[in-house]
Amino acid sequence: MFSFFRKKSPPAPPAAPPAAPAPPQPPATTQAPAVAVPASLEAERPAPAPATSAAPAPAPATPEPAEARSGWLSRLKQGLRRTGSGLTLVFTGTRIDEALYEELEAALLQADTGLPATEALLADLRRRVKAAKATEPAAVKGLLAEALAELLAPLQKPLVIGEARPTVIMVAGVNGAGKTTSIGKLTRHLAQADCKVLLAAADTFRAAAREQLAVWADRNRVEIVAQQGGDPAAVSFDAVAAGRARGCDVVIADTAGRLPTQAHLMEELKKIRRTIAKAQDGAPHEVLLVVDGNTGQNALAQVKAFDAAVGLTGLIVTKLDGTAKGGVLAAIARWGAGRAGGPVPVYFIGVGEKLEDLQTFDAREFAQALLS
Repeated sequence: MFSFFRKKSPPAPPAAPPAAPAPPQPPATTQAPAVAVPASLEAERPAPAPATSAAPAPAPATPEPAEARSGWLSRLKQGLRRTGSGLTLVFTGTRIDEALYEELEAALLQADTGLPATEALLADLRRRVKAAKATEPAAVKGLLAEALAELLAPLQKPLVIGEARPTVIMVAGVNGAGKTTSIGKLTRHLAQADCKVLLAAADTFRAAAREQLAVWADRNRVEIVAQQGGDPAAVSFDAVAAGRARGCDVVIADTAGRLPTQAHLMEELKKIRRTIAKAQDGAPHEVLLVVDGNTGQNALAQVKAFDAAVGLTGLIVTKLDGTAKGGVLAAIARWGAGRAGGPVPVYFIGVGEKLEDLQTFDAREFAQALLS
């Protein structure tokens, strides 16, 4: 399991009183078994009582093994190999000249980086090459990775769970982006982090969507609120109300897939958001858009349209294991730099169908994978 929450430090326990002399036959004490709280869970939990033994307890193991992350990075590099090979060919020459920058510009544009992000990267790269006094094209590749990581850094942000109870997450996306599957994977990780999750099947038009979400709910042993042919906003309202009554930590609303050009469906999405806000003050706390990484610059158009409609707070980029070029994340980062509310963070990226294939976004790792 991976860590994608910000952990609050528990309050320091009070100092233990001086120990009294031990009686000849002390009464037996029952010690509760230690429960490992994942580092990914952000919730107010009481601090455990200090141990009476002199030797300190060993630190808990990291929730995400380095081997698992390493294997996932290998799959990410494999998914982005088309872009990486195109960019790497630029640095096979022997000189740093204008021809190299022109070839690099063409390669970045072909990788769906977009003109604004490409111009910003090239300008930054020229400054870095001059400051480092680089003379070999191979050195320029490393400097480009640093420039790209810095451009993507504002997109790297953890998903916070626990500041409100329940934390209401509304998920949107176009048809076929992997929205319901991503919700299922996210639910699994939340459930493993001891979060009580309730799913809302607000995609009431497609029967397969409800069935798919019900399968994930059954697999993860979480509850689901569904209604065949009902109003999506009403289902979302009922789910939030049920989540509050049942003491759930998280409520996730799965909305129907829609194209941003379908005005009536975008209006329905706005209605769902307004209805959720009526069910709980401050909700939805997260509005996530699931984006297919294979759609190139169209992904940026989707982000802009959905953000204008419902105000996005985060992204999940899927299917980076296919023909995705990956450069669109740089385009999203460049657009986000001029956004009034700041960049829309990328919480997760997916490279496959397995549960462990959904991982948190790391700007430096992604830049290195793109240029590997």
